[in-house]
Amino acid sequence: MEKFTCVFYETESGTKPVEEFIDALDKSSWDKFDFKKGLLENNGPALRKPHTSPLGDGIFELKFIGKEGQIRVLFFFWYKKVIVFLHGFVKKTQKTPAKELRIAKQRKL
Repeated sequence: MEKFTCVFYETESGTKPVEEFIDALDKSSWDKFDFKKGLLENNGPALRKPHTSPLGDGIFELKFIGKEGQIRVLFFFWYKKVIVFLHGFVKKTQKTPAKELRIAKQRKL
């Protein structure tokens, strides 16, 4: 089975805010992200809970717990085998905050 490729959203100025967020994480949290990213690359849309959850409008969340707390990286599937990481944040509430989802939706456009 062909693997998926994960890429980070890039702004017009060339910055990659999700990659910067991930790189700023504690080493053990970064390792957990890398593990989950590997699962996503190998399984694509077949990867489900507890690793990912759909949030609507084609956006999903990659979930893991790190030293910082509950970490979420929002993404979508682009074309056939590409996954785009849109936004990353530390989740502090039960429900995904509308602000965080709005950022991902704006970047998906």
